[in-house]
Amino acid sequence: MNRLAKTLLMTATAAALTVSSIGVASAGDWHRHHHGDDALVGGAVGLATGLIVGSAIASAPRYDEPRYIDPPVYEPEYEAVPVYRAPPPRYYRPVAADVEPWTAQWERYCSYRYRSFDPRSGTFIGNDGRSHFCNAG
Repeated sequence: MNRLAKTLLMTATAAALTVSSIGVASAGDWHRHHHGDDALVGGAVGLATGLIVGSAIASAPRYDEPRYIDPPVYEPEYEAVPVYRAPPPRYYRPVAADVEPWTAQWERYCSYRYRSFDPRSGTFIGNDGRSHFCNAG
Protein backbone atom coordinates (compact mmCIF):
# COMPACT_ATOMS: atom_id res chain seq x y z
CA MET A 1 0.00 0.00 0.00
CA ASN A 2 1.39 3.41 -0.79
CA ARG A 3 2.27 5.92 1.87
CA LEU A 4 -0.65 8.29 1.21
CA ALA A 5 -3.25 5.53 1.59
CA LYS A 6 -1.67 4.37 4.86
CA THR A 7 -1.65 7.91 6.22
CA LEU A 8 -5.29 8.48 5.29
CA LEU A 9 -6.36 5.17 6.85
CA MET A 10 -4.50 5.91 10.10
CA THR A 11 -5.93 9.42 10.26
CA ALA A 12 -9.48 8.18 9.66
CA THR A 13 -9.06 5.52 12.37
CA ALA A 14 -7.69 8.07 14.83
CA ALA A 15 -10.54 10.47 14.06
CA ALA A 16 -13.14 7.71 14.52
CA LEU A 17 -11.67 6.73 17.88
CA THR A 18 -11.54 10.33 19.02
CA VAL A 19 -15.11 11.11 17.94
CA SER A 20 -16.50 7.92 19.50
CA SER A 21 -14.74 8.56 22.81
CA ILE A 22 -15.93 12.18 22.88
CA GLY A 23 -19.49 10.98 22.17
CA VAL A 24 -19.32 8.56 25.09
CA ALA A 25 -17.76 11.16 27.35
CA SER A 26 -20.56 13.65 26.67
CA ALA A 27 -23.36 11.28 27.71
CA GLY A 28 -25.55 12.74 30.46
CA ASP A 29 -25.15 10.15 33.22
CA TRP A 30 -21.63 9.13 32.43
CA HIS A 31 -20.09 10.73 35.52
CA ARG A 32 -22.46 8.91 37.87
CA HIS A 33 -21.94 5.39 36.54
CA HIS A 34 -18.53 5.30 34.79
CA HIS A 35 -15.91 6.95 36.99
CA GLY A 36 -13.23 4.42 35.93
CA ASP A 37 -13.66 5.19 32.24
CA ASP A 38 -11.77 8.51 32.44
CA ALA A 39 -8.49 6.67 31.93
CA LEU A 40 -9.97 4.84 28.95
CA VAL A 41 -11.09 8.05 27.27
CA GLY A 42 -7.71 9.70 27.94
CA GLY A 43 -5.91 6.67 26.48
CA ALA A 44 -8.08 6.74 23.38
CA VAL A 45 -7.42 10.46 22.84
CA GLY A 46 -3.68 9.89 23.41
CA LEU A 47 -3.68 6.98 20.99
CA ALA A 48 -5.43 9.04 18.34
CA THR A 49 -3.00 11.92 18.81
CA GLY A 50 -0.06 9.52 18.64
CA LEU A 51 -1.37 7.95 15.45
CA ILE A 52 -1.79 11.34 13.78
CA VAL A 53 1.65 12.58 14.80
CA GLY A 54 3.27 9.24 13.95
CA SER A 55 1.73 9.16 10.50
CA ALA A 56 2.88 12.73 9.87
CA ILE A 57 6.43 11.79 10.85
CA ALA A 58 6.34 8.61 8.77
CA SER A 59 5.12 10.45 5.70
CA ALA A 60 7.88 13.09 5.91
CA PRO A 61 10.34 12.86 3.00
CA ARG A 62 13.58 11.05 3.77
CA TYR A 63 16.79 12.63 2.61
CA ASP A 64 19.10 9.70 3.29
CA GLU A 65 17.72 7.66 0.39
CA PRO A 66 19.90 7.79 -2.72
CA ARG A 67 18.41 9.80 -5.55
CA TYR A 68 19.59 10.18 -9.11
CA ILE A 69 19.95 13.73 -10.32
CA ASP A 70 20.79 14.47 -13.93
CA PRO A 71 24.08 16.35 -14.21
CA PRO A 72 23.84 19.83 -15.71
CA VAL A 73 24.71 20.19 -19.36
CA TYR A 74 26.81 23.21 -20.18
CA GLU A 75 26.91 24.54 -23.71
CA PRO A 76 30.22 26.11 -24.67
CA GLU A 77 30.07 29.85 -25.26
CA TYR A 78 32.56 29.61 -28.10
CA GLU A 79 34.21 26.90 -30.12
CA ALA A 80 37.65 25.81 -29.08
CA VAL A 81 40.35 27.30 -31.24
CA PRO A 82 43.36 25.08 -31.93
CA VAL A 83 46.61 26.36 -30.48
CA TYR A 84 49.65 26.06 -32.68
CA ARG A 85 53.00 25.83 -30.99
CA ALA A 86 56.44 25.85 -32.49
CA PRO A 87 58.04 22.40 -32.59
CA PRO A 88 60.68 21.82 -29.95
CA PRO A 89 64.22 22.56 -31.07
CA ARG A 90 66.25 19.62 -32.32
CA TYR A 91 69.77 19.13 -31.24
CA TYR A 92 72.03 17.54 -33.78
CA ARG A 93 75.31 15.91 -33.16
CA PRO A 94 78.14 17.50 -35.02
CA VAL A 95 79.01 15.62 -38.16
CA ALA A 96 82.66 15.13 -38.95
CA ALA A 97 83.67 14.67 -42.54
CA ASP A 98 87.32 13.85 -42.87
CA VAL A 99 88.49 16.06 -40.01
CA GLU A 100 92.20 15.99 -39.32
CA PRO A 101 93.18 14.94 -35.79
CA TRP A 102 94.58 17.57 -33.42
CA THR A 103 92.75 20.47 -35.06
CA ALA A 104 90.25 22.77 -33.32
CA GLN A 105 87.36 21.27 -35.33
CA TRP A 106 88.41 17.73 -34.35
CA GLU A 107 88.68 18.68 -30.67
CA ARG A 108 85.25 20.36 -30.75
CA TYR A 109 83.68 17.30 -32.44
CA CYS A 110 85.19 14.80 -30.00
CA SER A 111 84.27 16.85 -26.92
CA TYR A 112 80.62 17.05 -28.13
CA ARG A 113 80.50 13.37 -29.06
CA TYR A 114 82.20 11.88 -25.98
CA ARG A 115 81.71 13.21 -22.49
CA SER A 116 84.93 11.63 -21.23
CA PHE A 117 87.08 13.06 -24.05
CA ASP A 118 90.58 14.16 -22.96
CA PRO A 119 91.96 16.75 -25.42
CA ARG A 120 95.57 16.31 -24.23
CA SER A 121 95.69 12.61 -25.14
CA GLY A 122 92.93 12.63 -27.81
CA THR A 123 91.21 9.68 -26.13
CA PHE A 124 87.90 8.94 -24.42
CA ILE A 125 86.80 6.18 -22.05
CA GLY A 126 84.43 3.73 -23.80
CA ASN A 127 81.65 1.57 -22.37
CA ASP A 128 84.15 -1.23 -21.94
CA GLY A 129 86.23 0.94 -19.57
CA ARG A 130 89.22 1.26 -21.91
CA SER A 131 90.73 4.33 -23.55
CA HIS A 132 90.03 4.81 -27.25
CA PHE A 133 91.41 7.34 -29.69
CA CYS A 134 88.76 9.68 -31.16
CA ASN A 135 88.40 9.13 -34.90
CA ALA A 136 86.40 11.95 -36.44
CA GLY A 137 85.97 10.53 -39.86
